[in-house]
Amino acid sequence: MLAARTGTVGGKSADESLKLRKQSVLSLGSRDRALKSSAESSKEGRPRAGQPQQRARRLALLRELEMNWYLRVCELSHEYTIAYTTGMPHRNLGKSGLRVSCLGLGTWVTFGGQISDEVAEQLMTIAYESGVNLFDTAEVYAAGKAEVILGNILKKKGWRRSSLVITTKLYWGGKAETERGLSRKHIIEGLKASLQRLQLEYVDVVFANRPDNNTPMEEIVRAMTHVINQGMAMYWGTSRWSAMEIMEAYSVARQFNMIPPVCEQAEYHLFQREKVEVQLPELYHKIGVGAMTWSPLACGIISGKYGNGVPESSRASLKCYQWLKEKIISEEGRKQQGKLKDLSPIAERLGCTLPQLAVAWCLRNEGVSSVLLGSSNPEQLIENLGAIQVLPKMTSHIVNEIDNILGNKPYSKKDYRS
Repeated sequence: MLAARTGTVGGKSADESLKLRKQSVLSLGSRDRALKSSAESSKEGRPRAGQPQQRARRLALLRELEMNWYLRVCELSHEYTIAYTTGMPHRNLGKSGLRVSCLGLGTWVTFGGQISDEVAEQLMTIAYESGVNLFDTAEVYAAGKAEVILGNILKKKGWRRSSLVITTKLYWGGKAETERGLSRKHIIEGLKASLQRLQLEYVDVVFANRPDNNTPMEEIVRAMTHVINQGMAMYWGTSRWSAMEIMEAYSVARQFNMIPPVCEQAEYHLFQREKVEVQLPELYHKIGVGAMTWSPLACGIISGKYGNGVPESSRASLKCYQWLKEKIISEEGRKQQGKLKDLSPIAERLGCTLPQLAVAWCLRNEGVSSVLLGSSNPEQLIENLGAIQVLPKMTSHIVNEIDNILGNKPYSKKDYRS
């Protein structure tokens, strides 16, 4: 519970504030007992599989009651909160206490490359005013320029640092052997360089951008623990790591009393599902590692702009993205375009665009803490942010209909047993 302030709060005396707090505690207790008795009475007829969902609902109720008490004491209303005014849902990053907007803004390809600094500022402003608090970048994006642009915009806007979640990733820092990888040297020096480019004292989450087989896991975990203890980062996570590598990092952290990762950044979209839907949920329940996903539109494939070839202004037309062009024009790429055409009637029925349906489909997975969006213009970002309105429409019937069209739903061990 939030502690009651001493003295006057919002024009009320300390006694009145304490009275309100007692009422809140009593209401919490009564609601808690009601939930407990309800759970016990239906214990025989309810399967154990439903217990995590029941616990999540219980925690959500407690959070809501706590917020109601706080707002009442401070003589504020729900209209005061960002989540209410913008309609942007927030989720915990894994099992940590860090609350992130369920949609975030990524800077890969766009910042320092595909778009101008002015457009980058427009995108960040739209995102922030829409309730997005998560902004992701990396030392390798545009050779560090993406971090510079992000930092300049944050400084210019003057947004409260405490209202933001800024994340960056380390691995590719330069041409020298010591400027890449996950050695203790590069993690510490690389993060210091990132903070200088971002003009920040700390990042909220620092990610290991890929596994490093040349560095012992203990050295990686110790270095990540060090930068957190030094106040350079609040949490650390992984990106493109296998479930086995993440589990090894967790085991090393627990063995030596160090800080384990809280999140894995993974690719997740209609055509890439196995890792996020099968491997990461098991890690979440065992060790609390959440999922922050990227490329919800499969590098633009799901946007529909490649239905009749590769437009000149698209990402696939860039020289460094020849692999994406080859993927689009391949036989598999043509099959994917056919499936997207079959999904279009569902989008029309729900009153949304295909990209909005694709992003909402990612968000319907409760194991996903946040989905990172990558946009090259304001119109595209506004459209993708509209997926929040589509999310309540993603019923089990709609999800099953999409699964039947895609034909690629992965099955876990639990599914096989049932």
